[in-house]
Amino acid sequence: MKKQRKQRLRRLAERVLARKERKRTAEVTGTIKITVGGFGFVTPDGGGDEIFVPAKFTADALDGDQVRLRLLPPRKDHPEDLEKGDVGKVEEVVSRGRTGFVGELLAGSVVRPLNPRLPDEVKIYGARKGAKRGDWVRVRYDFAGRGGLSGAIAGVIGRAGDITADLDAVMAEYDLPPRYGAADDQAAAAIAPREIGRTDCRDKLVLTIDPGDAKDFDDALSLERDGEGNWVVGVHIADVAAYIAPKTRFDEAARLRAFSCYLPGRTLPMLPPALTAKISMRQDADSLAHSVFLTVTPAGEVRKSVRRHTLVRVTRRLNYDEVQKFLDGGTEDPAWRPGTAAALRELAAVTRAMRKFRSERERFIDLPLPEIRVLCDETANRIVGLERRVSRESEQLVEECMLAANQAVGLEMARAGIAGIYRVHPAPEPEKTMEFSDMMHENFHLSVGDISDRGTCREFIAALPDDGRKEVILNLLLRSLARASYSVKGDIHFALGKTFYAHFTSPIRRYPDLTVHQQLWNFDRRTRTRGGGTLESIAAWAGEQEENIDAACFAAADRLKLRLLEEELTARADRLYDGIVTKITSGGLQVEVAEFGIYGFVEKERLPRRRRDGLRAGDPRDSAWKIGDYICLRLSRIDFARGSALFLPAR
Repeated sequence: MKKQRKQRLRRLAERVLARKERKRTAEVTGTIKITVGGFGFVTPDGGGDEIFVPAKFTADALDGDQVRLRLLPPRKDHPEDLEKGDVGKVEEVVSRGRTGFVGELLAGSVVRPLNPRLPDEVKIYGARKGAKRGDWVRVRYDFAGRGGLSGAIAGVIGRAGDITADLDAVMAEYDLPPRYGAADDQAAAAIAPREIGRTDCRDKLVLTIDPGDAKDFDDALSLERDGEGNWVVGVHIADVAAYIAPKTRFDEAARLRAFSCYLPGRTLPMLPPALTAKISMRQDADSLAHSVFLTVTPAGEVRKSVRRHTLVRVTRRLNYDEVQKFLDGGTEDPAWRPGTAAALRELAAVTRAMRKFRSERERFIDLPLPEIRVLCDETANRIVGLERRVSRESEQLVEECMLAANQAVGLEMARAGIAGIYRVHPAPEPEKTMEFSDMMHENFHLSVGDISDRGTCREFIAALPDDGRKEVILNLLLRSLARASYSVKGDIHFALGKTFYAHFTSPIRRYPDLTVHQQLWNFDRRTRTRGGGTLESIAAWAGEQEENIDAACFAAADRLKLRLLEEELTARADRLYDGIVTKITSGGLQVEVAEFGIYGFVEKERLPRRRRDGLRAGDPRDSAWKIGDYICLRLSRIDFARGSALFLPAR
């Protein structure tokens, strides 16, 4: 706790100095981000700490607008204000970040935006353009003023509730680039690879291990022993830079997209599908690879690494399920070629050792949170169901090799003075750690300690109760951590415990990885590499697009989960759901339904009277409910206009 107090004091001193510097003008300009709760944060032009804007002081600013703020002085009777950073009030919207939005047309000429960061309702004037109640529509903002924010319908997307229309609406709202067309595919398929010296590795046993529904195959593994008893792990990555040079047609297209986007039932690849198929490492086919050979000691330490452009031939394509089945019971698929089972046993042994060594040396933070995926059949326009994914040894086996290769490449670039893009993750800020600690103490009676220390954080996670509360606590912990981002500086990745950690292993679906490949290609060919300034703009753009794509995927998944719940309500109205209270408001309880990976709401009026009295937002000590309480639920109705599921207590 001494370290935590020192951090708080240092942070307080920094903020006092920053306030004195800003006091000369007491004004700041920057871009505002509006949260789902209605309050905002402004990133000042030129950098600096974010400035908090209470909901009542956001004026008519919208998410993404450029605004001018007036800084508010700390309240005299609230000494804690100094620790919480700057607070501002929007004085002027300098420029708008967007001209319109996508929403569902409701009764009374009102449209409900799909994006939860926008106002709940926008009044519509003018012609409907054929739109009917329940349609997804594009709306153009009218900032001239009609007694508040308003707009006009610019076009109809489709019927809300139709999977295709729902996904089209998400793509339009989050401005996702369209799929590549036939002409793009044809042009991309004709690209011939550039020449470079290669090491022939076609005599090695090489395996790909991916999800069963994988669309591309950009990584593979091999394993050998050297003469000193060490393992040599070969991490073979599709050599995308051989096909995509900087500033070419499909490089620019990939840079615009930044990442492949995996909406439920709809994949939007970063590269044209024909090119992705051509580059992917397929079984029994010669493939161009960019490989990192890791020498790993019996103790699991990566002693050295060597990088080569190679030619490989995948021996066997495997998926995580069959590999996990083999690791659990030793069951070998009869179709596997000789040596496959032995290679998997050795890969499991080396990656277990690597993970153990990394845990002891780097003390990485592992948040064992499941992923709930919506499975869709877009052709049939229906939801198939949900899949709950947890990280198993088969996934960890591949992940361990990819982490080591990424680290090796990042360190090589730093030592060689090659400008690179690194994945960075700052340690949590002291005030965030204190807020989390207070919440754990008040609601779960847990002692946390300083979670900005990885060792303390790991001990806290390991001691968590193994019940439904664990996921709630881990989600709250995740929100207390900063978001990882891309940078040209090889700063700390807090969760991994690494510095100079690059992204190298997914160049088919991540543009930062492709950029790293292109830099290394030019370095290996002794031609000019791009400078830090160019890469800095790429890193910033990739970060913005990553956040936007994540928001789009969450919006699509949540919308389709609501549709699935609606089907269940029709088929089994008496079905019960297990819920956990995650937030207490004056209007009721926010609950997490872990089975669906979704948050629902129980209105105050639906609660038993004896537990309804004293329900106060943000003050669990005065409430009959506590965060982390279990509650048995029955689905009441789906409010598609608000994008929420409403439940009532079952007993």
